[in-house]
Amino acid sequence: MKFITLVFVFLFTYSCAHKNASSEYELKIRQHRDAQNDFMKNSPDSPFNAKTKVDFHPLKFYDPDTNFIFRSRLFLYDEADSLLIYGTKGEPRKTWRIGFFTLNYNSVIHRLNLYKSISRSGKEYHGIWFTDETTGDETYGVGRYLDFEMSEDVNNLYTIDFNYAYNPYCSYSSEYSCAIPTKEDHLRFEVKAGEKIFHD
Repeated sequence: MKFITLVFVFLFTYSCAHKNASSEYELKIRQHRDAQNDFMKNSPDSPFNAKTKVDFHPLKFYDPDTNFIFRSRLFLYDEADSLLIYGTKGEPRKTWRIGFFTLNYNSVIHRLNLYKSISRSGKEYHGIWFTDETTGDETYGVGRYLDFEMSEDVNNLYTIDFNYAYNPYCSYSSEYSCAIPTKEDHLRFEVKAGEKIFHD
């Protein structure tokens, strides 16, 4: 009887801890999305207020889902692969494919590249640009993005969280041009996480 009681206490404690962690994570995601909406609605730099006036309504998102959080090593290429990608207005953009991640979804391994680019101000930045089986239906037809920060982790282990996936500015206004993800970066499953399509 004592053993059964101990097992029950352990399971109850684990369940509560897991529920609290999940609630904290969902709160973090919702706070992030509130900040996105606030920026889009009120900032003079947002696509709704900068180049042209586009009627704003709150961005649409999937519910937070921890099934779309992945942990992967970044496999760096021996040499960064310089290539041209294209914007939605047809302009070429030089970038570098520096490595890739492997994502295990439903026991199938998928590969996703990491890119390095240079901003107009000359600042280096890294990003993930992808399409998936929701693209053009529930999510923006060009694709979605994930910001990325390099770390000093000697094992090159990173968390890829698609709950932070967002639409590029061209999804809101035709005044903008955005990088088109390559065919290599199509995920052959539905990433029902992050931002949904803005214009119905």
